[in-house]
Amino acid sequence: MRTFKLQVQTTVDGYMAGPNGEMDWMTLPWSDDVNDYVDALTEPVDCIVLGRRLAEGFIPTWAAGPEGEDQASIDKMNNTPKVVISDSLTESPWENTVVAGGDLTETIADLKSRPGGDMIAYGGGTLVSSLIAEGLLDELHLFVNPVAIGGGMPVFPRDTRRRFRLVAARPFECGITALHFEPERS
Repeated sequence: MRTFKLQVQTTVDGYMAGPNGEMDWMTLPWSDDVNDYVDALTEPVDCIVLGRRLAEGFIPTWAAGPEGEDQASIDKMNNTPKVVISDSLTESPWENTVVAGGDLTETIADLKSRPGGDMIAYGGGTLVSSLIAEGLLDELHLFVNPVAIGGGMPVFPRDTRRRFRLVAARPFECGITALHFEPERS
């Protein structure tokens, strides 16, 4: 069975975006040690899972080759097959991308049962909250930025209680700390 990971940027107080979707709080540029960590995290990944709203910005941004990114990262993001979770799209407008709708638990179970390497979700907020609420993730990699914003789009759904085991915590030169968690299974 494939491992399904979440990689998400978060604030110290647990938000992945501000009240109006602001992401101006993120620590950039990343230091080389963060880039090395992310390269190791994504090396075994051969499937990227995105929510529709995030996909609309994520896929074209990587296709354009974002400034400041190394070519290996650009190639990894563009060449890795993507699955966009959406009930409003019926087909993909993007290359190397399929759309999956319907029951999220069934969709993820199907993807995980296929042969291949790891899968990684980048979000957005609705997808991340649903994946956590339904207990569909095997690993959570939270990139905690040294800032609190006081409100916005939370990483964790408000009405869901889940227990996690800390696997590792790693601070980086730029001030970000990566927290690697695994859900406790009963």
